[in-house]
Amino acid sequence: MTGGAPAAEQLSAALLTMENEIVWDAEAGYAAAAELERQAATLGDESLLVRARFCRICMEMRTGDLAGAARQIHDVHDWAVAHGDRNLQARAHLNWANIHRLSGDVAKCLEHSVSAVELLDDDATPYMQINHRTRLADALGLNGAIDAARVRYRQAEELARELDQPELLTMLLNNWSYTEYTSGDFVRAQEVARRLQAHADENGFELDPAALDTIGVIQIENGEYAAAVDTMRACLAQYEAGFSDDADDLAEYQLTMARALRGLGAVEEAQASLDASRELCIERELHEVQVRVHEEQAELHALRGEHAAAFAMHKAFFAAHERLGSLQREAQAQNRLAEFETAEAREEAERFREQARRDPLTGLHNRRYIDEELPGLIAAGYELTVAIVDLDYFKRINDELSHEVGDQVLVRTAGVLERELAAAVPDGFVARMGGEEFLLVLPATPVAAAAAQLDDIRRAVRAHDWRDVTGGLPVTVSIGVAGADEASTRSQSAVLALADHHLYAAKRAGRDRVVAGREYRARAFRDR
Repeated sequence: MTGGAPAAEQLSAALLTMENEIVWDAEAGYAAAAELERQAATLGDESLLVRARFCRICMEMRTGDLAGAARQIHDVHDWAVAHGDRNLQARAHLNWANIHRLSGDVAKCLEHSVSAVELLDDDATPYMQINHRTRLADALGLNGAIDAARVRYRQAEELARELDQPELLTMLLNNWSYTEYTSGDFVRAQEVARRLQAHADENGFELDPAALDTIGVIQIENGEYAAAVDTMRACLAQYEAGFSDDADDLAEYQLTMARALRGLGAVEEAQASLDASRELCIERELHEVQVRVHEEQAELHALRGEHAAAFAMHKAFFAAHERLGSLQREAQAQNRLAEFETAEAREEAERFREQARRDPLTGLHNRRYIDEELPGLIAAGYELTVAIVDLDYFKRINDELSHEVGDQVLVRTAGVLERELAAAVPDGFVARMGGEEFLLVLPATPVAAAAAQLDDIRRAVRAHDWRDVTGGLPVTVSIGVAGADEASTRSQSAVLALADHHLYAAKRAGRDRVVAGREYRARAFRDR
């Protein structure tokens, strides 16, 4: 891929494809996302880089690193919030929902699933519109709200048909059927599964292994063991052909096959399938599936008449179930800790950043803040007025009273300037430029109006009760005003230079006054 706009467009198109398709091979998907991330970094396009990074995180999450993914998703989400990218925020919440589902926190899963739908805007792709609503229905089902889940599934189904998304409709019907199954309504589960099969037949494509596994477990619950065995053979054949989504797929499929074979009375074949599932659970640390393997093993022992072994396996099942609950709680705690640590680190970084942009004496923003904020305000092209404020005869205060008194005057002056400007121009800000100089920035304020407001501020400084600080010495300020349009160029240096020029004009004219720009030069504000 070559540089420039065409390269960025190609990369954006490649990312859009990855963001809007079901990727079955997580390892291949991870490699592809990592390559797109590398290309985005080479181009130096921040938006593309964040999108590519998020695709890579999503693939990484499917390998089991939930805590690591949660930390990285926080960074992507923060970027999306800062840049107003609602759809990327929605995708972040959808993946948080999945993390909480896998860790056993179904309430949090639902909370993030709701946000993932609420944040969708008119630019959301058909894939997002359907997928996010389907996942919300899944989360509702996990939380026992099956009636609410059915409403969402129906809405997503109508949308999938309206937007002509047959593959997404397959995924939706599969999830719906499985949710009905886990809720205990096997009749409804079978009805949705039949619709799923009919939909696949109408569109001329084979069901993926996950859909076939759903059909298989429903057939088992309805006593259709021979049909379930046939379904699971097709499922395993599909898996061997390369259709794999998550690390627990094959273990799940072998377990379902074992249950179907047990229903037919094929005990030895069932045991072989169950052994294969158990080995995968141990190898890949699939604790939740392993609990159900123990339960199925107890059923096989009982079918053989091995009642002592069945009892022992039931004990193992309950012990494993307790361990699973402990592991889920630990995973949940780790995820929450990761969220807390990430948020804490962000808050600390922001606190240090804010400290670096504040004057330690007055608490006002400092020159660094000016250099960060003012160029953007000037470049925006809107009406903008700035003013440099300088304390009159400040050296006299330091020399005759003390530097400590001088510091108190600076702090009091900062407070008056900040209070008065907030009342006159709420969107403006005050900063200390250094020494006894301050900068006032007045957005969306013409020079004429700003000059009058600044003269009121000048009067407020002089009218302040300084007796407890300076005794009989007066405290006044001189102010030089400049409009962004008045400068030779719309740049920070040009605008500040003009304001500084007017400040010195105020000093030369006798101090304690405001001097504004070109057409207002004759109007040097002072008390008469």
